[in-house]
Amino acid sequence: MSLILDAGALIAVERGDRDTAAVIEAARQQEQRVVFVPAGVVGQVWRGGGRQARLARLLHARGVVVEPLTDIGARAAGVLCGSAGTTDVVDASVVLAARRHRATVVSSDRGDLQILDPRLLLVDC
Repeated sequence: MSLILDAGALIAVERGDRDTAAVIEAARQQEQRVVFVPAGVVGQVWRGGGRQARLARLLHARGVVVEPLTDIGARAAGVLCGSAGTTDVVDASVVLAARRHRATVVSSDRGDLQILDPRLLLVDC
């Protein structure tokens, strides 16, 4: 199964969390499994500079795809937020990516994501 990374997962990678890195690496090493990062998630954590070298390596690694937020995707995220009574379109884009790819989300934000989709498959980081 593919993975979707949220901001908590990227922060964990940046901080050198070995458990999170192991989950991501295991997915990357398996055939036909891809690690997806919604572009809005990158925007939440990217600040530039040398202190984000781990994160930069991950985002450029084989098997990692940063997915753009298109107009259609943004509208779908807005609709999902409206139906769930939330406002975080980046969280909604994570949920929509997980649905689209039938993927598991690596996250530190279980509660907010489950409001958007109670059936979401999650791995805590």
